[in-house]
Amino acid sequence: MGASAGGIIALKTIFGQIKKPLTCPVLVVIHRPQKGSHRLDEVLGYSIMLTIKEAEDNEPLENGVIYLAPSNHHLLVQSNGTLSLSLGERVNFSRPSIDVTFYSVVKHYESRTTGIILTGANEDGAFGLGAIGSVGGNTIVQKPEEAQISVMPEAALKMAPNSKQMTLNEISNYLFENFCT
Repeated sequence: MGASAGGIIALKTIFGQIKKPLTCPVLVVIHRPQKGSHRLDEVLGYSIMLTIKEAEDNEPLENGVIYLAPSNHHLLVQSNGTLSLSLGERVNFSRPSIDVTFYSVVKHYESRTTGIILTGANEDGAFGLGAIGSVGGNTIVQKPEEAQISVMPEAALKMAPNSKQMTLNEISNYLFENFCT
């Protein structure tokens, strides 16, 4: 799942409605400043009943956990099912980059991948979502007219035109119906 400007509110809306554990791990990449005193897991976790944490290097993926890409690090999945953090070059002016994470996940999970793009002000995530769609994975885009900033959802729809367009509430319901116990 990827977001940029307006993403914190979007994520709170989506995850705040889910009251049961998820049956899969969820990776979240949200663009944020390199430096800052707040931890996004604490900001989101305040109003969310799900397990949410900043990803750590070499950490094994666990079902039911929402992993946040740390500030200034790309988040990748390794073939052995662990997470990896990278200080690689910025992609779409971003580190962490949604595209980097999506490519990493689809490389190992192929059609079992679900990619979700939310509000944002650049095109990061569009190519990665296209890659997910090209292998038969599920692609979901926040309805551009609902997004705080529609650039990211519109770019994603150009690269993955068969994506389901959903409101934040519909995305929450989709996750609940398909990925909760």
